Amino acid sequence: MSVFTYRALGKDGREAAGSLSADNRAAAISQIMDRGLHPVAVEEKSANGKAAAPRADEPANEGRVSQKSVESFTRELANLLSGGVPLARALHLLRREASNPAAKHVWSKIHDDVVEGKPLAEALARWPKAFSGVYIAMVRAGEVGGFLDLVLAQIADFRTRETDLKGKVKAALLYPMVLASLTVVVLIFLLTYFIPKFSRLFEEFGGNLPALTRAVIFASDIVRGYGLIIGVVVVIAVVSVRRGIDSEAGRRSFERAVLGVPVLGGVIAHFALVRFTRMLGTLLQAGVPLVASLKTAKEAIGNQTLSDTVSHAIEEVQRGTPLSKALATGGKLFPPSVIEMVAVAEETGRLDKELVRLSGAYEADLDRQLRMLVALAEPALLFCMAAVIGTVVVGMLLPVFNLQDLVK
Repeated sequence: MSVFTYRALGKDGREAAGSLSADNRAAAISQIMDRGLHPVAVEEKSANGKAAAPRADEPANEGRVSQKSVESFTRELANLLSGGVPLARALHLLRREASNPAAKHVWSKIHDDVVEGKPLAEALARWPKAFSGVYIAMVRAGEVGGFLDLVLAQIADFRTRETDLKGKVKAALLYPMVLASLTVVVLIFLLTYFIPKFSRLFEEFGGNLPALTRAVIFASDIVRGYGLIIGVVVVIAVVSVRRGIDSEAGRRSFERAVLGVPVLGGVIAHFALVRFTRMLGTLLQAGVPLVASLKTAKEAIGNQTLSDTVSHAIEEVQRGTPLSKALATGGKLFPPSVIEMVAVAEETGRLDKELVRLSGAYEADLDRQLRMLVALAEPALLFCMAAVIGTVVVGMLLPVFNLQDLVK
């Protein structure tokens, strides 16, 4: 037998962790479920406490299926099940139609497990690299509640909208990053090629140069003489900052600093709100209990500083406090309007639908904020680019206006 460590959620939403012995990972998951827990992470451990190596019949790259393939699998399986196709038959069709070798192999293994009588959630749990704990928890809730096709459709919609939202953020940042990179490239070209030609000309004439010109020539000499060292220092600084951000304290400090930036901080808070409300609403629609849904949705926020607000809210909900009052303390993440709508939704019993509606509304608002941010960033970066490059050029042209004095 092998030893497995696990993290799971109880019916009350509390997290449990421990270890157990089982013949394989599927048997370990069954034992955890028999205890009334919902597995979140199950890992096999070797005798030295480290992760066990893959079995000979399971290559190391097994389960590395692209997210696009997983999204397609989820959508197609939901459509087949809603059309009345039995689960085993639907999995067989997906296995047969898969064009990607890795996906075909994983789908085949899932099909074989289901045919042997295992629940779909248990079959998916064997492939944690392809299916997250949230995904498996929602599928398990759908199987227990008898609405697996609806849950799969909700998962597919969530993943699609999440991908679209991330794409909008990346697209909004692309142009400013290109402008900043172009500024650096042009500045390096001026300092290493353009300015040295002028500085040699001025040396031949002699004379006193304007202070701005001397400063530009000095910067050029520094870049040409110590450019490699400067580059190494910059790389070391970037790596050090990244390592600092990876630490708990460093990440929190960085997140607080970014949240304090005008406009940008609001955009990040909106992005976190959209992800949280959509995930929470989707989980509640799938039949996952509120506390367990809150703990899972908290992980979707992607910002530890904002996640702390939800952690406090979870503790309040476990004490019996209504969700709207528990979230009221998170002013940065949850505006008063959101709290009011959540309160009304709790009273009317439409919390899941209202959260999904809120995510859509705030996503549209986030899209407007992103467009405004880009609209502000473009002229600001162009102005900075023109100011930096213009300063260098003017600094080298000033002596030209006094060329007669320099010759004398």
